Amino acid sequence: MTANNNQKILINKSSKDCSNDLSMAAQINETHLLIIEDEQGRKEFPLDRSMYSIGRDRDCDIRLISQFVSRRHATLVRQIRDGSSHRYYYRILDGDEKGKPSANGLMIKGRKMGSHDLKNEDEIIFGPQVRAIYYLLRDTMRPGQTDSSEYDITLINPGMTEDIED
Repeated sequence: MTANNNQKILINKSSKDCSNDLSMAAQINETHLLIIEDEQGRKEFPLDRSMYSIGRDRDCDIRLISQFVSRRHATLVRQIRDGSSHRYYYRILDGDEKGKPSANGLMIKGRKMGSHDLKNEDEIIFGPQVRAIYYLLRDTMRPGQTDSSEYDITLINPGMTEDIED
């Protein structure tokens, strides 16, 4: 009986260890997106780099078309979240990467700000009729689970396959 009890304890301990295995945990995929609206309309910018320059200058990573926007109006900087190299957020800073502020500043949540840690659906006003909305999209996927867009299943009613020429 003692041998059986020891075996049960080992089995239970083993199954406990498996439940803590990181490979079994759900993986969270994050997509960062900045949608710009300016004089030329609406543009989408998926964000994945460590830094972006935003402004009227042709050399900016994200170019804004408006006479009311500075040449180097703002800078987006990626910041690591929770000590995890796979999860991050973006901070927006007024002005260029050298610290020179823009002429009109940034309006976020109705207040003029020099910098702001962006959260999902934050709206940034650069000037009259020039704005951006930041989106943080999260998708949870479990190991072994496939993306539903991987399969295109079209169901066809057999009655629909008859020749139309009849």
